[in-house]
Amino acid sequence: MEYKGFIVHHSRCSSINGKGFDFWVDLNGEIVAAPLLTDPDYIHICLEGDYGAEAALPPPDARRKQLFAASKLVVELSKRFRIAPLLVEPHGESCPGSFFPWNELVIYPSGGYH
Repeated sequence: MEYKGFIVHHSRCSSINGKGFDFWVDLNGEIVAAPLLTDPDYIHICLEGDYGAEAALPPPDARRKQLFAASKLVVELSKRFRIAPLLVEPHGESCPGSFFPWNELVIYPSGGYH
């Protein structure tokens, strides 16, 4: 199956209903995979937390662990499914939220992790 890239959600997304993602990344950096990948075009990654309001952001230490795990996940999945690891898109205008730290989701496809 050829995927076009990755879609990032946050857990406050209204379309997350237990089936709206393929991988869940919690605030400790733990990753839970759904039994099957459900979208034929994109792999969906949901990060625990609310990135839609500055006051609701996860604590910095938790966010750092979570984003590091998400970065590693994208790199590993990109190798496995031959997807360019930089094809990471938001789910929509309000998801993963206007305060999602895109600059902290650092992906180094050839140089390893940060």
